[in-house]
Amino acid sequence: MKKTSIRLADGRELVYYDSHGATGREAVDRRPIEAVATSSEIRHDPLLDEWVAVTAHRQSRTYHPPQDECPLCPSRNGRLTEIPADDYEVAVFENRFPSLAGPPGPGRAADPGGLLVRAPGAGRCEVVCFTADHDASFADLDEERAALVLAAWTDRTAELSALPGVRQVYCFENRGREIGVTLGHPHGQIYAYPFTTPHTGRTLRSAAAHRERTGGNLFDDVVAAERSDGRRTVLETAHWTAFVPHAARWPYEVHLYPVRRVPDLTELDDAARAEFPGVYLELLRRFDRVFGPDEPPTPYISGWHQAPTAPDGQGPSDTVPQGPSDTAPEGPSDWADRADFALHLELFTIRRTSGKLKYLAGSESGMGVFVNDVPPERAAERLREVASR
Repeated sequence: MKKTSIRLADGRELVYYDSHGATGREAVDRRPIEAVATSSEIRHDPLLDEWVAVTAHRQSRTYHPPQDECPLCPSRNGRLTEIPADDYEVAVFENRFPSLAGPPGPGRAADPGGLLVRAPGAGRCEVVCFTADHDASFADLDEERAALVLAAWTDRTAELSALPGVRQVYCFENRGREIGVTLGHPHGQIYAYPFTTPHTGRTLRSAAAHRERTGGNLFDDVVAAERSDGRRTVLETAHWTAFVPHAARWPYEVHLYPVRRVPDLTELDDAARAEFPGVYLELLRRFDRVFGPDEPPTPYISGWHQAPTAPDGQGPSDTVPQGPSDTAPEGPSDWADRADFALHLELFTIRRTSGKLKYLAGSESGMGVFVNDVPPERAAERLREVASR
C-alpha cells in the first residue's frame, strides 16, 4: 500500500491510499477557500450520563448537490473538488464541517451545582471515499479495493487513536437518502471521539458483570451461543462469523466477528484481513438482494465497534463528571484490559419490507425500547436465501 498525504487549500489533511504506485497524488488544491470556523462543543446530560455534540456550523454543510457538483469526485475538466487529483483509489480527508474538531480542553460547569457541564468538541472527523466512481457503491468494489479500504480504516484507527484526548475511533458508512446521507458519492466517515461512547460504555459494563458472574468473556460467549444455536447464523468462514443477533433491534441486522478476538482493527491478523473483503462484499450484496430484484439499493448503516483507546476511558477532562458511560465500573469488575473487548462490525438497514421503512417512533425514540417487526430467525433465513450462487 502506498500512502500520500497532502494539505488542502484551507489547511485540512488529505491522505491517498493506493494499492500500487500512482501519479498525480501531489496535485495542489487550487480552490480559493478559507477554513470553516467550527463551533463544536460537547454537553453532558447528567440524567443519562451521556455527551451530546452541539455543532451550529454544520447547518451550512453541503446538501444533496447535483452529480456534476459532487465534492467527492476527482478534480477533472477544470472543476475543482475536495480531492485535487484527477483520479484516486481511496482518499481520506478531514471533514470540512466536522462534528468534532481540535485539541481537548477542560470541562466547565455553567451552574453552581456542577451539573450543566460543557467542554470543547475535541477530536477529529474524516471522510473516506471508497472509489472515484460516483455511481458505484461499496458492494460494487472488487476484493482488492475492499482490502485497500480495510487498510485505510486500520491506518486511520492507529493515527487517530494516538491524538491527544481521543478515547474511541468509529469507522462507519451511511448509505442511502433514507438514512440521511447528503452526498451520493460512495463514502464513509470516521469519528474520533473525546469520550467513550454510550453504546460501548453499556457494553463494557455488561462484559464486566458477566466476567464477575461467570469468569468468561461476554463477547466470546455470545458468539459461541449464536454459532451453537445456528438459526441466526448468516455465514461462517475460517476467520469470520456473521449472525443476526438474538435480540436484533433492526429489521435486518448482522454482526460480523473475527474468530480470533482482537480489540480493534490494528490487531487483526493477516489471515482475517485476507478473508474479510470476500465476506463483507458478500454480506453487502445479500443486503441489496434481500427485498427482491426490483427494489432500489438497500439503505444501511455499517460500522466498526472498537475498544476505547485507553482502559480508563477518561472523558474530556478530569474536571468533567465521569459516570458509567465514560468509565468502566469501579471495583473488582473494573474493565482493565483492552483485550477483553471484541472488535466487530454491525450492519443494519431501516427498511423493514418492500417500500416500507422502520421509523424510530415513540417507544424507540422516546424510551429507547425497540420493537422489531421481523423475527431475527426469519431475517437470518432470508439472508441465507439470497446468498451468491
